[in-house]
Amino acid sequence: MPERKKVLLRLDPAVHDALARWAGNELRSTNAQIEFLLRRALDDAGRMPKEAGDLPRRGRPRKKASEAPEDPEPGGGRT
Repeated sequence: MPERKKVLLRLDPAVHDALARWAGNELRSTNAQIEFLLRRALDDAGRMPKEAGDLPRRGRPRKKASEAPEDPEPGGGRT
């Protein structure tokens, strides 16, 4: 995978705060939220380059079904 570009972005503080709250609600970093929105705007405008890769997956990998702990009792066995 090619190295990702680093960009200095100046934003109005209120815009940054709104983006940060939105990102938090969607469990993304502010940077990932900005990239998500830019990609969506490019796609909507028909300007997404064909060679653009997918967004990188972040966070902990999902467990496979075989790795998930089994719960032998309904309700978690609590009394």
